[in-house]
Amino acid sequence: MQNFINHNGIFILSDAPIVSASNRSFRYGDALFETIRITNYNPQFLKEHLQRLYSGMEVLKMEMNPVFNEIFLEHAILELAQKNNVTSDGRVRLTVYRNEGGLYAPSDNKVSYVVEVYPVEEKGYVLNTKGYTVDLFTEFKKAQNSLSSIKSANSAIYVMAGIYKTQQQFDECLLLNDKHHIIEGISSNVFAVKNGVLYTPPVSDGCVNGVMRKKIIEIAQANKIAVYEISVMQNVLLGADELFLTNTINGIRWVVAYKQKRYFNTTSKKITEKLNELVVTN
Repeated sequence: MQNFINHNGIFILSDAPIVSASNRSFRYGDALFETIRITNYNPQFLKEHLQRLYSGMEVLKMEMNPVFNEIFLEHAILELAQKNNVTSDGRVRLTVYRNEGGLYAPSDNKVSYVVEVYPVEEKGYVLNTKGYTVDLFTEFKKAQNSLSSIKSANSAIYVMAGIYKTQQQFDECLLLNDKHHIIEGISSNVFAVKNGVLYTPPVSDGCVNGVMRKKIIEIAQANKIAVYEISVMQNVLLGADELFLTNTINGIRWVVAYKQKRYFNTTSKKITEKLNELVVTN
C-alpha cells in the first residue's frame, strides 16, 4: 500500500525525494518537529503542540507561517490520514525546517513543512504490560539553555543514547545535564513516585517541554496528587516506589527496573485511566 506525505500542501509519495543536498535540516539540523497522536480519528492536544511549535520557532528565529493554526493543522492531518487509510489511531510527525540558502547564517528565515501520518495498532493509551528496564546514559551531557526544551532536529545526543540503549539491551536510557541531574529519556519525560507524590525534573534543568508531561501534571493536580518539579539525582530513582516515562504517542510507559531497584505500577495505571478520559473522540 502506498503511503503519502504532505510537503508544503502537496501530496507526495513518502519514499520520493523532497530536499536537495543544500537543505538546511540536512546540513545543520536547522529544523524542529512535533509528534502528535491520533486517537479515534482525532488529533490529540493540538493547541499544546502548536504552542510548543510557536515557542520553538521563536527561539530558532524562524519566520511564522500563517498557515500554522489549529484548524489548518487538524485538516492537514486528517486529510493525510484518510489518504493513508489511517481510520482510527495514528502517529503524526510535523517537521518545520528553514528554507535553504546561506551557510551557518541563513539567507532568510522563511520555512517549509512536512506532515507524515502512520498507523498505530493500539486504540487509545494502553499501559505496557511488561515494565521497561532503564539505565543512565553518561557519555554525553545535555546543555541547559533555551534550545534544550524544544524538539529540535539537531538530535545527536539522543542518537548516541539510542545506540547505547541498543548495545546494552535496555528499553530506555535516561539523559543527564551538565550538572549530572537526570532530566529525561531518549524520547520521553521522566516521573518518579514516592508515597503517592510525583517528582519530575523542571524544564529549566534541560528536558524537553513535553506535551504529555504537561498533561500528566494537570491530571495529577486535578486528582489531588502532589507534583514537585525538582532536580533529580540517582538517589531519587533508587528511593522511588514507581518510575514511569511519558510521551505523546505512548502516554505512559512504566519502568520495572533500574540497576538493582524494582518498581510497581499502581500510579501509572491510575493516571493512564485518567489520561484516556481526556482523549477527544468526537
